Amino acid sequence: MAATSTSLFFFSPSSSSSSSSSSFRTYHNHSKFVSFSNSRHKSFTISASASVSVSNPTAPDALVLSILSKVIQTDGGVLLKNEEHKEVAEVAQELQKYCVDEPVKCPLIFGEWDVVYCSQPTSPGGGYRSAIGRLFFKTKEMIQVVEAPDIVRNKIAFTAFGFLDGEVSLKGKLNALDSEWIEVIFEAPELKLGTWGVQYGGQSEVKLKITYVDEKIRLGLGSRGSLFVFQRK
Repeated sequence: MAATSTSLFFFSPSSSSSSSSSSFRTYHNHSKFVSFSNSRHKSFTISASASVSVSNPTAPDALVLSILSKVIQTDGGVLLKNEEHKEVAEVAQELQKYCVDEPVKCPLIFGEWDVVYCSQPTSPGGGYRSAIGRLFFKTKEMIQVVEAPDIVRNKIAFTAFGFLDGEVSLKGKLNALDSEWIEVIFEAPELKLGTWGVQYGGQSEVKLKITYVDEKIRLGLGSRGSLFVFQRK
């Protein structure tokens, strides 16, 4: 049986789902139709043909710039103070108002993303990102790739002990739970240090609610309340 864990992942476990209604923007130049099926045999089809609108198209753009200015070069949120975390959360709350109605169906979720922020900074990467872990492992980048139709790849690249390049990577299968929540079941993680590599541990499953997505960023909310900001590479 798969275990639920946040030790190495860019998601947080979830035990429930929620829904919301918002206005959203028109997307062009996406021709793929991608279907997800969940355990309840519901089918979710991603289509770029949806026509949507926003009453104030400049508002989300300004909010996107604002949230990026608050989280970039903060070591994934590690360097922020409590008050600054609150400011990030407030902007994220406003951006939710402009999220597509059914973000799981939006083709913009696919692509390569930098994980630039987490409200619980040690959540992505687990022990590698803990206070002690950061003394020995300096994070170079945290990346998530979402590939159509249902593949997620996470990678944390770091320098160990100041001189040895390493990374931890995971591959998972994405399942849509509803129009906002996704579940990813990951295979055992793989650790590489220099030319040496090993796979360890077992499967893990995580859940995330997509609260906003556009051409630049994606926001996610874990079931335990962790806020994630992803910036498209």
